[in-house]
Amino acid sequence: MKYLAAYLLLTIGGNATPSAKDITALLATVGIESESERIESLIAQLKGKDVNELIAEGTSKLASVPAGGAGGAAAPAAGAAAAVEEKKEEKKEEAKEESDDDMGFGLFD
Repeated sequence: MKYLAAYLLLTIGGNATPSAKDITALLATVGIESESERIESLIAQLKGKDVNELIAEGTSKLASVPAGGAGGAAAPAAGAAAAVEEKKEEKKEEAKEESDDDMGFGLFD
């Protein structure tokens, strides 16, 4: 993914066809060592293809993927609300215990 991200950053920056040297140099600026075999493989797969068209094609494919799990999102939220209420109750109890400090005498009286 880091090689693809570097390739896309270079493309957005105006370099229509980044070379392996360009990608290696970009990754080196942030201290990432690169593997030339992977970079060469990426460049070979993207050679002659428009990045914007590839992104649009991938987006259309992702649109058909079901996004399950939306129904289960409410349960954790309800659990979190209950936990917040418990914490509020604990704080109230602690406040009551601390108010017992005034027993008719003070430390510096």
